[in-house]
Amino acid sequence: MVEGGEIVEARIDLDGIVLAGSVIDARLKQAAKPAIAVAGKVEYLLPRGAPGTTEGASINIEVTRAAIPGGEPWKRPLARVTDDATRDAPAIDGRALGFPAPRDELGELGWDELIDQARTGQVSFAGGELRISATPAMTLIDVDGFLPPEELAVPGAAEAAHAIRRLEIGGSIGIDLPTVGSKAVRLAAAKAIDAALPQPFERTAVNGFGFVQIVRPRVRASLVELAQDRAAFEARALLRRTAFEPAGPKRLVAHPAVIAAFEAETEWRALLSRQIGGAVGLRADAALPMSGGYAENA
Repeated sequence: MVEGGEIVEARIDLDGIVLAGSVIDARLKQAAKPAIAVAGKVEYLLPRGAPGTTEGASINIEVTRAAIPGGEPWKRPLARVTDDATRDAPAIDGRALGFPAPRDELGELGWDELIDQARTGQVSFAGGELRISATPAMTLIDVDGFLPPEELAVPGAAEAAHAIRRLEIGGSIGIDLPTVGSKAVRLAAAKAIDAALPQPFERTAVNGFGFVQIVRPRVRASLVELAQDRAAFEARALLRRTAFEPAGPKRLVAHPAVIAAFEAETEWRALLSRQIGGAVGLRADAALPMSGGYAENA
């Protein structure tokens, strides 16, 4: 989503992930709460259970939270039993961008900078910086800078709220603002969050230590969480950059882990080959950082 020439909201939906809002066929594997349904090879937790349904029965479920990267059971996708017919998730209104295209509109709007924020967890703004860390319990945002605490707290709160929206961060979120003694400044910081972050969300007051907690709906992985799967994340980023290179055969040069991601997803190279009109080769270079991949003429 773009407003005023800047990306204000962004989402990455990975192939193979069933999106929230989809209704799919499933089989009830476990009836006791939390119930578990299986669709294909994916297990879905049913927090509300499946009353009146016996194990092994076929059911329709609506996905309420897509799969989140990580092996913890609480990060499995969530769903609920429904009588609705199977359907895809609601489509997003907007204008489709051709890909590849002579003009990289997303790049012009700052897509590469957004991806760098997701991979590093660092967001700079006038007078300070955010440091974003995704943990199993919550996403933490530390606000730091060289401005006096009273001057940093309010813009830091606004920038944190903008980053939450831009990077699609949901669930439990903690923002650690500079400690300020002024109650008026703390109230102004809270109002800055309210002005920058669309509903629905809930938050606490900014306490005397500068900490505020926010809870937002969490229906998919944030860009920060997706970036934790570094090899695949960097491979996808390199694919996008290379698609806008001049046509012709290319060789992708990248960290060995990124090359391994390409080797595991052979369709990615086939798709890129069709996009650039030439064969795509691979070369591993252990001296490169994970994000340092590039394309060279083959």
